[in-house]
Amino acid sequence: MLALRKLFIAIVLALTGTLAQAQADLSENPVRANLEDARSSYIFVFQTGVAVGQVEPLARRLVQTEGGQLRHTFSTVLRGFSAHLPAPAAARLAQSPLVAYYEPNGVVWAIAKPPWAGGGGDDTSSTQVTPWGITRVGGPKDGTSLHAWVIDTGIDLEHADLNVGSGANFVLRGKNSPDDGHGHGTHVAGTIAAIDNSIDVVGVAAGATVHPIRVLDNSGSGTVDGVVAGVDYVAAHASVGDCANMSLGASGHFQSLHDAVANAAGQGIYFAVAAGNDSADASDYEPAHVEHMNVFTQSAIDSSDVFAGFSNYGNPPVDFAAPGVSVLSTKKGGGTTKMSGTSMATPHVCGLLLYGPPNSDGTALDDPDGQPDPIAHY
Repeated sequence: MLALRKLFIAIVLALTGTLAQAQADLSENPVRANLEDARSSYIFVFQTGVAVGQVEPLARRLVQTEGGQLRHTFSTVLRGFSAHLPAPAAARLAQSPLVAYYEPNGVVWAIAKPPWAGGGGDDTSSTQVTPWGITRVGGPKDGTSLHAWVIDTGIDLEHADLNVGSGANFVLRGKNSPDDGHGHGTHVAGTIAAIDNSIDVVGVAAGATVHPIRVLDNSGSGTVDGVVAGVDYVAAHASVGDCANMSLGASGHFQSLHDAVANAAGQGIYFAVAAGNDSADASDYEPAHVEHMNVFTQSAIDSSDVFAGFSNYGNPPVDFAAPGVSVLSTKKGGGTTKMSGTSMATPHVCGLLLYGPPNSDGTALDDPDGQPDPIAHY
């Protein structure tokens, strides 16, 4: 009996240690954690008859009946919620007459350059520089009364060259702050609106207020439901004529994210969206393939107007090409750095959208789809 008891204790300790190690691995590897979250959660959208005030209590009641865990609720662009649930429980919950549709959650990534694309490195200039991309699109312009919403990794709240406004965090793990822990969102914000002063760089709409909507964690990844929650927040707080920048994407189609962006755009908010960096058709990515008069999807060009080899393509959904190779902008922690990607092209257009739909100046050279994208210009 004593030997069996010792064996049982050893097994329990071993299993406990394995679980503890697994939990530690998840906390230390946010990409893996987001993948696990996506595999174990679902997004539910209510029928249009559900009132705004009913969304949260209904969501809580439905999730509790299946023993799940509520993640996010949406009440502006969509009325719905997301929750951790086993697949059979999610299917049962979706049978409620209150639910219009449901879908598995997914993983979303910041769209920065692939490793082979080049264009990295910090800038050591002690005086303000006007990046080539800002000039190429007709900037800078005075943007001090304008507002852009950066749906991304957050923004460095203390950056001296950015006018950072109110924001929100929709990353469920780790810090509850819109402060940037990655750098991608800060770089995007600088291209849109870095202040016209004596330091760093100047943005397309110089001095505009940039609002950090953190939906991607310090790894540059997140989940679709977090992005839907971010778009929902923007729709509830932005004004007609503001621009939301989405330098992020997910492979495939997610109806909830697609509907959220289209519905927010229907309120008169402009959306600048990255085409993606997979050298593929942008129609296969979300939200790049959202088609709406207020949604603009961007491919990337270099300083010679040549289509970037990494950029996704296709007309539709691509609306404009914009500078996306070796783009200098603001760096998390202060100063500046260069990045490449359709992520970098998109904020050029977001800055332009703050003044209305862009014009064009020339077309991208060597566009692989044979229909050269117009280059966005003021």
